[in-house]
Amino acid sequence: MNLPVWIARRYFFSRKKRSFISWLSILSMLGVGVGTMALVVVLSVFNGMEELNRQIFKTFEADMTVAPKQGKRFLASPDLLAKLRQTPGVSLLTAIAQDNALARYKNAQTVVRLKGVDDNYVQRQQLDSAMLEGKLLLRRDGVNYAIVADGVRSDLSVSPVDILTPLEILYPQSGQSFNVLNQDAFNREAFTVSGVFFIESKYDNFVLAPISSARALFDYKPNEVTSIEIQLRPGTNEDKAKQALQDVVGENLIVQSRDDLNLDLYRAIRVEKLFVALTLSFIILVASINIFFSLSMLVIEKKADIRIMYALGATRQMVRRIFLTEGAIIALTGAISGLILGVGLCLAQESYGFVRMGMVSSIIDAYPVRLDTSDILLTGALTIVMTILTSWFPAQRAANVR
Repeated sequence: MNLPVWIARRYFFSRKKRSFISWLSILSMLGVGVGTMALVVVLSVFNGMEELNRQIFKTFEADMTVAPKQGKRFLASPDLLAKLRQTPGVSLLTAIAQDNALARYKNAQTVVRLKGVDDNYVQRQQLDSAMLEGKLLLRRDGVNYAIVADGVRSDLSVSPVDILTPLEILYPQSGQSFNVLNQDAFNREAFTVSGVFFIESKYDNFVLAPISSARALFDYKPNEVTSIEIQLRPGTNEDKAKQALQDVVGENLIVQSRDDLNLDLYRAIRVEKLFVALTLSFIILVASINIFFSLSMLVIEKKADIRIMYALGATRQMVRRIFLTEGAIIALTGAISGLILGVGLCLAQESYGFVRMGMVSSIIDAYPVRLDTSDILLTGALTIVMTILTSWFPAQRAANVR
């Protein structure tokens, strides 16, 4: 066995003499382990929150969205739609006409986000799992139906069972002076509510309706849209598809992926993740400083042993390696234990959901977690590097003992 490693093990694992320095080393190891475990768990929770938001957005938003760079509407010519359908990877196109409007139901009213969609929107099957009541229906037998969010249902006391009471949508006429007392200043469309959906609070003011009715409300031309939503075939490379679609639509329109539409939220999550990781790294650094003090005290305690080793022919490099190995034992034991416990807690949370969200309106019961190999490797490397660096100075001090 390597002599410096053997001596370092004897210093750390000796059971015959448990001094204050030994207990301080054990406490340092526990501090490193707890800090490492906390860092793994917190990073995994942030990864889970990011993945949860992706799943939420996937329920309502398309893979790709074509929108104008300036203004809020553009002309989607049949030629443009044909070229988009022929783009490799494209599965389904949905024309969208969307804007704010006023909704009335019986004696209640509220501002909603009216989203007019093509009939093929139902084929996307995105809202199937989000329906709370009723069914996903937009048009049947010449009757226009509306699908409302749970927030709209709560504000207006909408009942999909009541097919006799219409949901009335009002939108100011273009070219008319706005006057709430002038009833003729608004375009109106009436819908029968067919269903209620719930995703999360971001979409609680949405009302889905046929695009023909939305165009009539907004005074749009037959081919005018606010955006074109595109569903890709499974397995399609999103980056390549995005570039191909951008080449088709030209410079006046922009193609955005689902992540592009929610870039601010993802950026906020990552910034918060970074600051929390830095905070926990400082905690690990404090535990590493404890290793520095414990090794420094060990050097003082073992001065006689060091002199004996020098008398027996040991070199400064060997003595330095003994105390570096001592620090490495503390660091590796704490880091590996923390990583194992952190990964185990995350796997248990992912499987059984021990820690609950504590929110009645949450769409999930437990905190989401997602283990990322890069986070685990980075945490382990960061912990080991910090602890080894703090071990260097006491080891150098031991090597200078005469």
